[in-house]
Amino acid sequence: MGDVWGPNPLRLMVFEIVERKASIIDEDILKELRARKKDLSFRELNGILLKLEIEGLVHVSRQSKGRRLVETVKTPSQRTSR
Repeated sequence: MGDVWGPNPLRLMVFEIVERKASIIDEDILKELRARKKDLSFRELNGILLKLEIEGLVHVSRQSKGRRLVETVKTPSQRTSR
């Protein structure tokens, strides 16, 4: 029997990478995706990150010129109450 193949949307792959690392530089996300033999431009990654940020799943902040830090967003149930 062959392997079961299923669609794995790029958006989901990006989110899984960020979720696994908790915080990661955008360039490192691109390297990981390209290592999985995905042909992806930096522009496409930016679009995916924008959609994920609008959906409230990640937070993107500028770390230095040309580098952005991508972090998962904690849901209210994950935050500690004081």
